[in-house]
Amino acid sequence: MIWNNYKRLLALCLLVLAATLTGCGIYSFTGTNTGAAKTMSIQTFPNNAPNGPSALSQQFTEDFKDFFQRNTTLKLVPRDGDLQFEGAIIAYDLAPAAIENQGGRDQAGINRLTIQVRVKFTNTLDPKQDFEQTFQSYEDFPGTQDASQISANQTKIREINRRIINDAFNKSVANW
Repeated sequence: MIWNNYKRLLALCLLVLAATLTGCGIYSFTGTNTGAAKTMSIQTFPNNAPNGPSALSQQFTEDFKDFFQRNTTLKLVPRDGDLQFEGAIIAYDLAPAAIENQGGRDQAGINRLTIQVRVKFTNTLDPKQDFEQTFQSYEDFPGTQDASQISANQTKIREINRRIINDAFNKSVANW
């Protein structure tokens, strides 16, 4: 008799837990809110920055797709998704961030690479969510590294891209 009551109580708890976790089905454990959207389309982000490396467009676009596929349940379609992303890399700027005096000469102690990406988000199911915004991030490099060494540092460039993509993700589907 007591065992049957425990089984009933356990079944009831599991049922309540399942209902609580599934809710209305639009929230996920990653904190996304995709509403009724089932698909997304992500167009290539062309590199419109005059001094950006040639592979930046493809790398950024693929990282963008990968991030959204890993963190949502949306299906990636070539075009006309429920959620649509497009834009362009608009700046790839390298500038001194700190000046040091070495041997009586002023020179860069730290160089800063800043990348800016313009993102246009269209939610075909809820146009109030649409936006167009520029996102940017940067990384600092030793002043001894020149532009070609900095452009070759894929780890740091990917880190800049990751932060920009994360900001676009939060603005579009995480509603932060």
